[in-house]
Amino acid sequence: STNNRTADEIVSELESLGGNIMCSSSRESIMYQSAIFSQDLPRVLSLFSDVICHPTITAEEVDEQRQTALYELQEIWSKPEMILPEILHTAAYQNNTLGNPLLCPPENLETMSQQLIHDYRQTWYRPERMVIAACGAEHDQVVDLAQQYFGDLPKSEDNSLDSVQTHLEALKKQQQAGQADKTSFVKSLFSKQQEQTPLALATQPAHYTGGSSFLEATGPDSPLTHVYVAFEGVSIDDADIYALTTLQILLGGGGSFSAGGPGKGMYSRLFTNVLNQHYWVESCQSFNHCYTDSGLFGIAGSCRPEYANALVEVICRELDLVARSDVGRFAVTDVELNRAKNQLKSSLLMNLESRMVQLEDLGRQVQVHGKKTGIDEMLAHIDKVDVDELRRVAARVVRGAVSVSSGGSGKATVVVQGQLQGLTDVNKTIEKYGLGSGN
Repeated sequence: STNNRTADEIVSELESLGGNIMCSSSRESIMYQSAIFSQDLPRVLSLFSDVICHPTITAEEVDEQRQTALYELQEIWSKPEMILPEILHTAAYQNNTLGNPLLCPPENLETMSQQLIHDYRQTWYRPERMVIAACGAEHDQVVDLAQQYFGDLPKSEDNSLDSVQTHLEALKKQQQAGQADKTSFVKSLFSKQQEQTPLALATQPAHYTGGSSFLEATGPDSPLTHVYVAFEGVSIDDADIYALTTLQILLGGGGSFSAGGPGKGMYSRLFTNVLNQHYWVESCQSFNHCYTDSGLFGIAGSCRPEYANALVEVICRELDLVARSDVGRFAVTDVELNRAKNQLKSSLLMNLESRMVQLEDLGRQVQVHGKKTGIDEMLAHIDKVDVDELRRVAARVVRGAVSVSSGGSGKATVVVQGQLQGLTDVNKTIEKYGLGSGN
């Protein structure tokens, strides 16, 4: 509910608008989005303005959402593919920034209050941290409506929380950390955390720590063991982002059962070298989580518990091979690379056919960079990637060399869930293949 509308009135308005209207949160932003008829744009912005700028947030609403969140948490914990990426981030960025849970812990839900939510809004819901993006609307109309419905939103003191400026300041701190002694940087990082001022939080760079998390799961509901091996990747500002994204497509992967078909990546490395060669692998897939000042790159797989050690070996072998040129027929070829580049360009172009994807891409780029990188520029960067460049970037990531510029640890991050009896030292296998640094 808001100062101007009851909860029932908001529901009625949403139903009359039709379309797709929702709010979602990620590690770096909260997004209110809609897909509606063009003539309904003023109504939607009026509704968004009311919900964002003038919510009442009653005690009853907080209690209702607390119960909903608790139920959703229980559901997510029963699905490894949803909860394990969360645990991976917690292990990779221990006690800082990207390691903070996206899913609110139950103990925090108990202390959630109206005042806490209002304080959060008053701190972070500022015009210099907001972007109003629209696709399929006249620019001047959107500007006028934004001024009408959001023009009275007060700025932060000295405009210090501007999203573009705080992003640049965080990158500057990270670069200084890469040049400084890592131990002293970590100490300063956590001493600054105690300040907890909005500006200190907004400009705190992500600090990759690496680490391990092993979760015992037994019983008929947990027949498989799930393994994640990850390393610090690159940020969206890094020049190597296009080569690393190409590498992720080249590795590809998926589940042991797939209907195939165009674009399914059936010729990717993890299909041809892993899923088609080892019958006991249930799934094996590469991932690349990319953020404004860091990233996570690696491979996730699942198998029956007795093959867990073999799966760790296979994952490490595949990560090692893509970074080497001295492995004969197992090295990355021009044919593989061209296929991956074509697949990446095709995926990019097809995704941007969607107005919702266009909208999110536009909003996020303007929020972080203050400008938009065009699709032609992205395609040109992808075309420039060659085999030597791919190997160099692969080695930079899997050998832990990103830490040179980021101030991170360079170590691997490992998460294993399942029956852990018989699992040997995973870090010894990682070290055997020369992955990460300091494991």
